[in-house]
Amino acid sequence: MAIFSISHSESGKKLLTLKSPVDLSHIDTYECTSSEEISSIMTQAKVAQSEWKKTTLKERVELMHRVADVVIQQQDRIMDVVMRETGKPEQEAMSMEVFSAVDSLVFYAKRAQKWLADKKIKMHGPMQFLKKTIITYKPRGVVAVITPWNGPFILSINPVIQAVLCGNSVVVKPSEVTPMSGALVQEIFALAEAPEHLVQTVIGDGETGAELIDQGPDKVSFTGSVATGKKIAAKCGEMLIPYSLELGGKDAMIVCSDADIKDAASGAVVGSCMNAGQYCCGTERIYVMEDVYDEFVAEAVSITQSLIQSNDCKGDVGPTFWDKQVEIIEDHVNDAVAKGAKVLVGGKRNPNFEGLYFEPTVLVEVTHEMKIMKDETFGPIISIMKVQSEEEALMLANQSHYGLNGNVWTKDLKKGQRLAKAIETGACSVNDMAMSYGVNEVPFGGVKESGLGVVNGKEGLLAYAHPMPIIIGKKSASAYPYTDKSFEQLKGALKIFWGNRLVRKLFG
Repeated sequence: MAIFSISHSESGKKLLTLKSPVDLSHIDTYECTSSEEISSIMTQAKVAQSEWKKTTLKERVELMHRVADVVIQQQDRIMDVVMRETGKPEQEAMSMEVFSAVDSLVFYAKRAQKWLADKKIKMHGPMQFLKKTIITYKPRGVVAVITPWNGPFILSINPVIQAVLCGNSVVVKPSEVTPMSGALVQEIFALAEAPEHLVQTVIGDGETGAELIDQGPDKVSFTGSVATGKKIAAKCGEMLIPYSLELGGKDAMIVCSDADIKDAASGAVVGSCMNAGQYCCGTERIYVMEDVYDEFVAEAVSITQSLIQSNDCKGDVGPTFWDKQVEIIEDHVNDAVAKGAKVLVGGKRNPNFEGLYFEPTVLVEVTHEMKIMKDETFGPIISIMKVQSEEEALMLANQSHYGLNGNVWTKDLKKGQRLAKAIETGACSVNDMAMSYGVNEVPFGGVKESGLGVVNGKEGLLAYAHPMPIIIGKKSASAYPYTDKSFEQLKGALKIFWGNRLVRKLFG
């Protein structure tokens, strides 16, 4: 039974009907935003942005503090909406959605004035005597933020925070699976007394997202699948719209012989099963050295067996949020078993619940001929493969068309860093599961088919602005007509400034 369905009212209005992944009960039916309404919203967003760009950084930072206050005040409501649409455990609703949102708001509010302030640039060579340069960061305009269903509030509000701080207005298009969780962002900003139409929401399916891009936003921020990301990239390329894509992953974990096996096994289970495995940098491939393999598997099995799966948002592992995703998980596990993998824990839908619950699962004797080790599973599956050496583990880890995150486990931190650098991925952790999205100090982005561009960190924030150089001087550095004298002066300057290596060091 589909979690969401699209129908039409008697008047022809497109309707989105949503069901709960917990028990498949009806949640609500929403009117989708029409093409005409999207056009009007974009016009309103442009008007709002034309005023917002005139505000000072101090005023924008103050808005972020008000938004943080509202998120804290509204934390129970945010959690209730998210859990209603996803069924995720309340611990994850708090940590992933609420806590992370406030953390981002406070982080960027503290640093935005420094990072977005005009920068003086020292020029090199003879130009340093004639000109001075500043870089000013100008907003791009209206940013379209298209978000997924696995972290529906945090993955909507986080890009909005960064875009608004840079002076943009934003239109959010949440996933059709979790529309109200994404729409909360507009509500939260309104409660924080943000200017009208600074942050708006459109509701609907993929067609709605496509219509939003057709309206010509000034930047698109997309988080979601590789297939949809490629379509967005093609459309943005055609329209010359800047974009960032944070796509799927198939993160590898390498467990060295000298790892703390209990800690590594715990990290493997959390990395694979957190959010029911539904996050882009989840651990999906685990390579364990053969001399610690049996011990690691035993620990992973023990921890997995202790997990509580419940339908009351109180346990460790909740449901899969989308019926199509649970079908993919089931297909991957069945394919692995058919090709020789062994199930040590779980391996099937949980028969105790009516909803979309797949049991936390431990698979061993997996190979790269199986879908479970090649394609993104996005489920609570711990897939463990025995390897003979770290070199073999690295080779296998890099045999993927994804490259978003990864992790290495060893007591030798220098070796851990060396192995982490050798993994072809956007980020890597040593002795922890994927940390990079939650570390606001660093950029987050993938290589290969895991995405283009970065979000978060200084680099991610500045991507929502256009860095505009302004070069200032009292007189022009060149003029017509060209003469023999000006030519000889140019040759002389070349010799003076670049003809001697010592002078190069001074003026280069």
